[in-house]
Amino acid sequence: MSLVILADVRQPFELIEVGGEQLTRDALLKNGPLVLVFFRFAGCPACNIALPYYNLHLAPELATLGATLVGISPQVPERLVAIKKRHKLDFLIASDKDNALGRRFGILYTFDKPSKQSSIAGGAPIGEVTGTGTGELPMPATIVIDESGHVRFADFSPDWLVGTEPGEVIDAVRKLATRAAA
Repeated sequence: MSLVILADVRQPFELIEVGGEQLTRDALLKNGPLVLVFFRFAGCPACNIALPYYNLHLAPELATLGATLVGISPQVPERLVAIKKRHKLDFLIASDKDNALGRRFGILYTFDKPSKQSSIAGGAPIGEVTGTGTGELPMPATIVIDESGHVRFADFSPDWLVGTEPGEVIDAVRKLATRAAA
């Protein structure tokens, strides 16, 4: 579900990088636009396809455009580090403590009763997997924020198997560069 919104994200936010470093909105925007890719958790099958794909087809181009890419999950950093190491990701992977940023963007959902029962029956309740104790997860979402703190592009899907194509993100960031040059 693609849409373009002009929302204000001037209110600061903090994320916790998997190595423990605090990442602030201001520091992330210091060198250029910010691209946030929300994903579910380190063991999510679709996330283990999407993030390495973004590492190959999105991260290098964003770096040449001066944009910072951050993969974000509510999963606690000590469990989230697994996906960064497994795929040798070249971009930041961070934890959104208590889904605070995902909540601000309105991209969260809660496991329905059948999904919750299935995860419990499988021996891995989602709240235990993520370390959050809740069944709340972000939808796959990609958000581009310009240097002034405004959201200039947002794409999300209620289907956890659907992610944003790298070309869409690159085009959005290029438009920011064109706008800045004008």
